[in-house]
Amino acid sequence: QVQLVESGGGLVQAGGSLRLSCAASGRTFSSYHMGWFRQAPGKEREFVTGITWSGGSTFTADSVKGRFTISRDNAKNTVYLQMNSLKPEETAVYYCAASAGSLANYHGSYYRADNYAYWGQGTQVTVSS
Repeated sequence: QVQLVESGGGLVQAGGSLRLSCAASGRTFSSYHMGWFRQAPGKEREFVTGITWSGGSTFTADSVKGRFTISRDNAKNTVYLQMNSLKPEETAVYYCAASAGSLANYHGSYYRADNYAYWGQGTQVTVSS
């Protein structure tokens, strides 16, 4: 089991940057694939980006490709989301999540919220225009 705590959210102007962190408890963090999702008011939770347990592969939604970058430091039990050129429509609660299972399975299902068994409480990101 792993517990996740996000931090780094806040208010930023359009075009600005934020770096989110997700700290995990437990000794098995390095065995989990990790993802970032976001949920805006009145909208469904959507996949943003994911990374395999080793950091060898990343997956990113087209809407943020080239602006958002996921990374992880297994020695620090932490996954990061660097967000650049933020847009007002990206105002949302951002969640990190952990997915167990095989690498092959993750490659086929990284974008599915139901593939992630553990979730953080979320951190609010507000982008002003």
